[in-house]
Amino acid sequence: MTNGDTVSVLELTLHGATVGYLAGYRDGRTILTFTPEFVSNDARPTFSLITHPNSPKAADILAKPWVKRQKLHPVLSNLLPEGALRDYLAQALKTHTDNEFELFAYLGRDLPGALIATAIEPNAIPDYVLDDTAKANAVKTVVQDEKKHFSLAGVQMKFSMREKDGRYQVAETGALGDWIIKTPSTTHKHVPLNEFTAMRLAELAGVTIPDIRLVEMDKLEQLPAINLPDEEYAFAIRRFDRQDGVRIHMEDFAQILVKYPQDKYRSANYQQIGKILYDFAEDGLGDVQQFARRLLVNILLANGDAHLKNWSVIYPDTVTPTLSPAYDIVTTRVYMGDEREFALNLGKGKNWYEASMAQFEYWAGKANIPWRAIRPHLLDTMEKARGLWPDALKDLPMDDAHKAGLTEHWQNLHPDFRI
Repeated sequence: MTNGDTVSVLELTLHGATVGYLAGYRDGRTILTFTPEFVSNDARPTFSLITHPNSPKAADILAKPWVKRQKLHPVLSNLLPEGALRDYLAQALKTHTDNEFELFAYLGRDLPGALIATAIEPNAIPDYVLDDTAKANAVKTVVQDEKKHFSLAGVQMKFSMREKDGRYQVAETGALGDWIIKTPSTTHKHVPLNEFTAMRLAELAGVTIPDIRLVEMDKLEQLPAINLPDEEYAFAIRRFDRQDGVRIHMEDFAQILVKYPQDKYRSANYQQIGKILYDFAEDGLGDVQQFARRLLVNILLANGDAHLKNWSVIYPDTVTPTLSPAYDIVTTRVYMGDEREFALNLGKGKNWYEASMAQFEYWAGKANIPWRAIRPHLLDTMEKARGLWPDALKDLPMDDAHKAGLTEHWQNLHPDFRI
């Protein structure tokens, strides 16, 4: 046998139930096989909305293994970080950034949501997972015994941390950090101040957000040796997939729509997200009303980065989805020159400055959401933004040049949305 046949297996568990077994072959193939017990259990925890018992294709999706080459299936691949954090981890593991199985094995106890991946011994692998040839070549994957693991999907450097007495430490492997800390960007200036301000303005306009803070950089302990700009603050946001030491499962819309991270700006639109929320969420109407409010707030705040990975659902009861609190709201236009577009298509178009109430009405119609239930929430958003934002912005910590850019943006919007 050649090394190409070597295989390692991870057991995937969710809220104590074994979902299945992920086999990673030396040649880059990965195969996820679901357990018969998970498939036959109608009360199973929701692994992904595509496997929810009410999802029309769930039985077919669970009936056969998920086979992929190099990359993991999108439901799993989207749990891994992108960009600088992935590069950092791959370097620490001395592996290639595309070796998703190895990254996944390493991060298995610290994935977003409630899924846990554990390396298992060859003799513990159920017979139905591997054929005889593969079984003869099974080895336990080597998971480096590093103290600090963290898997936070996204492109910038961010860390899962625990707060104690006003200081923040990177959470030990398997221990649940309760805050996500985003350090200053090496590419753009004053991003923590920008995000804190944008999130506070969103909250004033009726958007549901987690607890947020600005944290002085000298209050952060045990950060890895990374070069950071000389800025005073990091941005902190409380994790909504962790509560009182318990994992809450979540997934983003790239996972739900089975898209890889590189497709987060294309291949989907806001109608699809709205329709899924309306059809599947516990409070479908309430969630699409909040979704519409956030879409408008992203226009008002010139946030062009509300792509598929920046919309998520959580499963508080382990089964039924609900729209997660908002996150990653940033006034991106101040960094992107003459940016003028949403991340995804809204109804007929993507241009902020052409967006109007009529465009939202068209969007609602395309998503089969009653317009009469959406319109009052958009009007309320505008009333709050016009009444509260100009004064609030003066006292918020956004960089002055960015404040000027945001104020100019408000004056260029369609009359329906002008502030």
